[in-house]
Amino acid sequence: MTTDTNDPEAETPGTDTNTDTDTDTGMDADAEVAVVGGGAVGTLTALSLARRDADVTLFEAGEIAGGASGGAAGICYDAFADPVDAEMAAEAISILHDRDAIADLPYVWFAREGDERSAGAIREAVSRMQDNDRAVAIVDPSELGARWPGLRTDDLAVAAIARNAGVVDTAAFTRETAQFAVSAGAEVRTGTRVRLDGDGRVDGDAYDAVVVAAGAHTGRLLDGADLPLAVEAYRVQAYLSEPTPLSDRLPALYDATEGYYARPSDRQVLVGDGTVPEPQDPTDWKRSADGWFQGDCATYLETAVGEPLGERRSWAGLCTATPDGDPLVGERAPGIYVATGFQGHGFMRAPAVAERLAGQVLGGDGVDAYDPTRFDGDESFEIVEGMSPDSE
Repeated sequence: MTTDTNDPEAETPGTDTNTDTDTDTGMDADAEVAVVGGGAVGTLTALSLARRDADVTLFEAGEIAGGASGGAAGICYDAFADPVDAEMAAEAISILHDRDAIADLPYVWFAREGDERSAGAIREAVSRMQDNDRAVAIVDPSELGARWPGLRTDDLAVAAIARNAGVVDTAAFTRETAQFAVSAGAEVRTGTRVRLDGDGRVDGDAYDAVVVAAGAHTGRLLDGADLPLAVEAYRVQAYLSEPTPLSDRLPALYDATEGYYARPSDRQVLVGDGTVPEPQDPTDWKRSADGWFQGDCATYLETAVGEPLGERRSWAGLCTATPDGDPLVGERAPGIYVATGFQGHGFMRAPAVAERLAGQVLGGDGVDAYDPTRFDGDESFEIVEGMSPDSE
């Protein structure tokens, strides 16, 4: 890391002054890389870079997994109609299995009677997912009811199931990943807010590369470096029920008609999404759930499982959206890389995204479909929730 900002010979991001290079990537084998953000993508990228012998420093403003990753639902599946998304999600699930971090649990999604638009979207999406060789199928609602008796299925018009799916304790996984990164040689600095300038320096210090994976704060940090991103933060909400024996009789699910996802969680039921499709200031937003959302969740649970379930707790978080619904992952400017805009699907793709991003930082190929420079950064767009059936 170069600290002398007055040195005209000082290295800046993307500058290669060392001839001891990694022959597979073309970048220095001991490249100095700053990673900003201690969520899933940031810690996984730091781990992957450290394992490839990069000199990594990870900066986190709060605590590891203290943001969106720690509060994520942890539902993972590869049921994507887009082939790139499907490939990334499948690779991520494989990595999660290698870490023994995922508990297998099928993911089902459905439309209720009278909702022909969602029913048609599900049928079309399943066909495209099957074209991607995903283990996805339309299933008779009665079969769902027989397998998961806690789920009411009498009014379902169409239902689908993804078998390559499961749930993860996202906070524990992210904290463990940070520990692995430290063991691999990375330095992790928590409670450290940083500033990125136009030269790619982090608080005045220069690195060979900088990765900004700071969730909803990524756009703000890049704005400070005069590198705008086409990304908006928006607010989502979650509701955790009181303990119930029904938890063991439910799959992970998405109700396309009502707009809720749910999953069993330690003898409780976790419900979201409570999306508020309006831009949010990531430095000033409401972290508690809205009263309307709490009431709607209680009503929805009674509809979905046939009996009322009391609230244990509820909360709000931030997701990030892009104009086309695809994330921004890759090189925004020479030596400056970003990962944001996952529309609520960040954790389930994080292991694969981090591997690709680390490889790109060290000279490999990125994911063309996620290239952040496909937008100018000043686009205005409508925020669309990531869980809608049309977005899969």
